Amino acid sequence: MAKTVKKKPAAVARKPKKRLRALAPPLLPISPHVLDRLWSVVQNRKTADPAVSHSARLLSRGTAKVAQKFGEEAVECLIEGVAGNHDALVAESADVLYHLLVLWVSADVSPDEVWGELTRREGISGIAEKASRGRPVIPGPRTSKIP
Repeated sequence: MAKTVKKKPAAVARKPKKRLRALAPPLLPISPHVLDRLWSVVQNRKTADPAVSHSARLLSRGTAKVAQKFGEEAVECLIEGVAGNHDALVAESADVLYHLLVLWVSADVSPDEVWGELTRREGISGIAEKASRGRPVIPGPRTSKIP
């Protein structure tokens, strides 16, 4: 009697489900104002002891080092975005925003200055806004960079 061999069905590729991390209830309401509050905290850390404050340690190293750290965090954020790692992208985005605020404090830029610039640009097309800067547009070689 011949044995019948059952074939296993081919594995079906399944897209992993996005899993959201359980967040602790916020102590303060969730809003964009968190950036203003965080900027104020970092601003106050300028005079703190670098041995006990991460922000103070970053600021004590100077603007060039702060900018370098911001760039490193931005690259990590890009990597997670391209890889499609939702939760990691959220976490890295928070790191980027924090380090941007540290850079602003180091460079003496206030959030109100940036919010004002964004408000000024609101409703203006990106092409028109770039043209208004007065810099000549120099055509360059074609790249894979997204315009």
